[in-house]
Amino acid sequence: MSLQLIRPDINLDFVGKRHFFVILSTVINIAAIVLLFTRGLNYGVDFVGGSVAQIEFTSRTNGDAIRSALASLDLGEITVQDFGKAGQSFLVRFNTVKNVGGIGPKLETALTKAYGPSIAKVVRVESVGAKVGSDLRRKGFFAVVIATIFMGVYIAIQFRNVSWSFGAGAVIALIHDVLVVMLALVISQYQFDLTTLAAVLTVIGYSVHDTIIVSDRIREDSTKRRREPIAQIMNRAINETLSRTILTSGTAIVVLISLLAFGGPILRPSAFTLLVGFITGTYSSIYIAGPVVLFWEGNAKLGTVSSRAA
Repeated sequence: MSLQLIRPDINLDFVGKRHFFVILSTVINIAAIVLLFTRGLNYGVDFVGGSVAQIEFTSRTNGDAIRSALASLDLGEITVQDFGKAGQSFLVRFNTVKNVGGIGPKLETALTKAYGPSIAKVVRVESVGAKVGSDLRRKGFFAVVIATIFMGVYIAIQFRNVSWSFGAGAVIALIHDVLVVMLALVISQYQFDLTTLAAVLTVIGYSVHDTIIVSDRIREDSTKRRREPIAQIMNRAINETLSRTILTSGTAIVVLISLLAFGGPILRPSAFTLLVGFITGTYSSIYIAGPVVLFWEGNAKLGTVSSRAA
């Protein structure tokens, strides 16, 4: 016997509430674009270049004290960020130095002079050139764009016998998901590095997978009920797949909440990105991809649409 959280005959009016959620999503997306250009992402060293050192202390300190201790090393502008245990673990960013391998002992020497012996420890030092960081940021952006376009093209071809507009709905839903994730990262100021970029690409794959499930059920129902309006068939398909959607997304979200809570500071940005992305991906499959198809087709019936597409 299959596990069902929702009774099979449920009939929630998802499609009828689409106008409110489209307006809400539009407002959120506009806010995301504005904040991306005004506040911006907290780019990691992978994308902006420079050096970053993880430093741990046995007693509590603060960013101003660390900057003061390292001022004599002539590292340029020094940015200090809490990392892990508050007041005792920090990420220190500074300009790229020529001898990266020898900067660790220099950092520890300067910190020992300021704090005393055995108080500060340099855990790791990473460095990326400015040109390499710029290239990685550009290629990362293109990776997101290309993945989104190809996902849309795939869905458009796969569901062409129902309506080509499913591809447009998928692309707009994916753009929505990426913008919501970017908004969450801008607000939280979690570090955006290569690991976080990989999480964004994973969100695109997950979101389109959920959209395909709903679209496939619409395609099945359209062959049985050719004379019904597309809105009615779409609403029935969403209700029929609702139990599966909640089970699949729910189990993934529980795992991601655990990673976010207990995974530590290194895993936290990617876990946060995946958590927000999975939630908004499930939402957009219902309230973004569907309304785009309805807007495209108007009051057409899927029987008419299928005949025209064929």
